[in-house]
Amino acid sequence: MGNLESDEDSLWSRSLRGDGEAFGVLYDRHRDRVFRHAYRLVGNHHDAEDVMAAAFLELWRRRAKVRVVQGSILPWLLVTTTNMARNNGRAALRYRKLLDSLPRTEASSQHLEADLFTAHQESLDQDFAQALETLSAKDLHLVSLVVFEDYPLAAAAAVLNMTPGAAKTRMHRAKQRMKAALTGSTRSGAPAVCSQPTSVMEGERS
Repeated sequence: MGNLESDEDSLWSRSLRGDGEAFGVLYDRHRDRVFRHAYRLVGNHHDAEDVMAAAFLELWRRRAKVRVVQGSILPWLLVTTTNMARNNGRAALRYRKLLDSLPRTEASSQHLEADLFTAHQESLDQDFAQALETLSAKDLHLVSLVVFEDYPLAAAAAVLNMTPGAAKTRMHRAKQRMKAALTGSTRSGAPAVCSQPTSVMEGERS
């Protein structure tokens, strides 16, 4: 672990000096986790790819101001990804509706049946993404770091500039809000989301 952190410090130092190759190594190292996090928040692959790209662009653009935590840029990237997903959610929805309203070509129509399973899965994921939208920005950042990315509560609190006690209280309230949102979605006739919400509603890490 120490060697990996030291290696990342070296790569980030080179990136700060404008070394695009070093930045590319960091991109390859973290892109999968950033994409998975973006996907949780937006509920579909297309928008998740856009959010991931925007987060890495912001990382490069603001590299002189990035806060490294425990020898890694990943916590900063995850928080930025959350912000990008929240800020771009409505615009992405309008863009998606516009695309869906356009006439389909014969070739694209032939792929529609093959995409049905993916579309169904994404509808489930969007239910979960909508439940996440009920959280405040700070609570969403906290849940993202602790529940999804396995950071200790104290470390996540440090990233977000809050005390461990305040973080614990926020985690409890966020879990209750998520539980209420998901229960309401199920009662309204939407399918229940089985995997990720369970971990949100169970005990937080300390």
